[in-house]
Amino acid sequence: MKKKEKENILYKIENLIFRYDLGKEKVEAIRNLTFDIPAHSFITLSGPSGSGKSTLLNLLGLIEPIQRGRILFLGKNLDHLKESEKNEIRKHKIGFIFQQFHLIPVLTVEENVAYFLIRQGINRREVRERVKEAIEAVGLWDHRKKKPSQLSGGQKQRVAIARAIAKKPEVIIGDEPTASLDQKTGHEIIEILVKMVMSYKTSIILTTHDPMVQTYSQQNFHLQDGQLILG
Repeated sequence: MKKKEKENILYKIENLIFRYDLGKEKVEAIRNLTFDIPAHSFITLSGPSGSGKSTLLNLLGLIEPIQRGRILFLGKNLDHLKESEKNEIRKHKIGFIFQQFHLIPVLTVEENVAYFLIRQGINRREVRERVKEAIEAVGLWDHRKKKPSQLSGGQKQRVAIARAIAKKPEVIIGDEPTASLDQKTGHEIIEILVKMVMSYKTSIILTTHDPMVQTYSQQNFHLQDGQLILG
């Protein structure tokens, strides 16, 4: 792969197959999937329940192990990396946004955003700078001293986004991040993510059933029965 081509491709997925056990049966969640995900872009993965979207997201986020085929992340074959190298990618290059937020209830907004940065060994001054920048980016600076129980669902999702972008990752991955939000709040959340692509050159990859979210994406990949459906 040429250097310029590498820089334009975030993930290169080749002949990917993933099976899981369902009782005595083997279910093929991903079936010989091959496609590229461009860098610095807003991408959505759509398709019905059971189509393989979440499984693919877990593989891209290094949550599930690769069984067959390969995934290249910024030109590196993920299956050839040591577990310590995969942990470094998860810690520094991939941000996660979950539908259920996964905030720590006893910590304030500031503390939730700072928590993983501190665990990564980033110095306190840089942690403070990153936390302030991320919380301001999602419009919650005035709420920084509040705990999750004092926030609305949309505000909690904003904190989850701030926590992800504070890492300054190459990619932010989200599994149905607007599913539990009303349409207006969903629009606001997606507009924040679009700004992340423009301002931080961060790539965004979201699974979604929501046509509204797809209208914001630069490219939508539709999955059905673990395969990419074109057209």
